[in-house]
Amino acid sequence: MDMENKAAESGQIEGRNEVIEAFRSGKTIERVYILDGSHDGKLDTIRREAKKAGIRADFVDRKRLDSMSLTGNHQGVIAKAASYGYAEVDDILERASEKGEAPFIFLLDGIEDPHNLGAMIRTADLAGAHGVIIPRDRAVGLTATVARASAGAINYVPVAKVTNLSRTMEDLKKRGMWFAGADMDGALMYDCDLTGPMGLVIGAEGTGLSRLVKEKCDHVVRIPTSGNIDSLNASVACGVLAFEIVRQRTMR
Repeated sequence: MDMENKAAESGQIEGRNEVIEAFRSGKTIERVYILDGSHDGKLDTIRREAKKAGIRADFVDRKRLDSMSLTGNHQGVIAKAASYGYAEVDDILERASEKGEAPFIFLLDGIEDPHNLGAMIRTADLAGAHGVIIPRDRAVGLTATVARASAGAINYVPVAKVTNLSRTMEDLKKRGMWFAGADMDGALMYDCDLTGPMGLVIGAEGTGLSRLVKEKCDHVVRIPTSGNIDSLNASVACGVLAFEIVRQRTMR
């Protein structure tokens, strides 16, 4: 088992923003380790939150934190919490129903870079998406690096892991969902109707959408670009398209 999977199972949270968001989201935290002698606004906030919740805070030296860290970037604080669990697809749809909103879901096809996945979960939270769906195989799962890259959004956005992404899309179509897949050969995003129950489908860096997943998309859309390189980073493309969907839903 690699270090990232160990972190996911142990629920280790590293980084000041990530630990603060874990407290604010109500996540169960068992213990906090803070760099002894270090003081700033965010570490002071973590101290207060731990004291208020009756959670033990240990003040340790940098060598101890460095030896505990699974990301190599703990920023002076590590928290031990319950592991990051996966939601069910039905949980995501129920979240939309409870808010009285048409479902808005990210479906990520073979994203292997944990920083990209974390950034997309962060975007999902900011764009008001109801959840994220990832495939079980050939893709990164919820790891410590993903949690850190999400800047705490992992505590708010349900993530479901499915065996077959294209089959899941087919099932969701029967429940009224439409899908827009990102591809440089698609129609201009402004020319596509992206309102209503919508799934935004993003492919992996370099390879893009897999054939079966692309075939399930109702819209294949592209972002207008004018530079010298041929594509955006997957998480950046996800953000641009997500907020075009937000714009269209807002103006509807």
